Amino acid sequence: MCLRCETERVPESTLVVGSLDALRAALVDDVLGPLRSNADVVVLPTAAAYIGVAQTAVTTAQVFDALDVRVEALMVMDRGAADEPYFIDRLTAADLVVLCDGAALHARTVWRNTPTGEAINRARSIVAVGAVATVLGEVMIDPRGGAPMVGLGYRTGLVFCVPASEEQLERTRSLLDRDLALVVLGPRAVLHCRDGVWRVVCADDVVVTRGTTVETL
Repeated sequence: MCLRCETERVPESTLVVGSLDALRAALVDDVLGPLRSNADVVVLPTAAAYIGVAQTAVTTAQVFDALDVRVEALMVMDRGAADEPYFIDRLTAADLVVLCDGAALHARTVWRNTPTGEAINRARSIVAVGAVATVLGEVMIDPRGGAPMVGLGYRTGLVFCVPASEEQLERTRSLLDRDLALVVLGPRAVLHCRDGVWRVVCADDVVVTRGTTVETL
């Protein structure tokens, strides 16, 4: 089964990975397709506000060291910075935008209803690493207790959440609309959306459910 990922302008590619190690593996396997020589890669460490922005940006950029690409980190850490025209222009023009792992709720707060958020929504291709992927859908899962809440709606078709206790995941599934597919995204997981269709690239650490029924993509 395939699920469609539709926005007003369907992006070229959306990659969701559980960790930087999973992103490295996906790049080696050319899941995104070969990046052109001197491709423009933008790293957005907004979600890393509480775990070390600079180090997160550097560590993320290092994943691309073996590739012939240009990498720039954009320090959009609050809503004031999210209105900065330079950041908007860079996100809009980039060949690839990488959303760093970290605090999903902080990223949601900074990006929601801002020019930066709109630029992410319209980005040509994005990679979402770890917990930050949970903000992408119209529904996100509150990490504080597992209840569904309003996401940013940048990509549709799936609801992402990070691993949690069985009790919390059971609560999440009971509260989530049964028509929605929930993806629990572990560290080795890789999912890709191209031409509006989601597929699982690496099924390790991926659990997809609709209600209490386990499904495959």
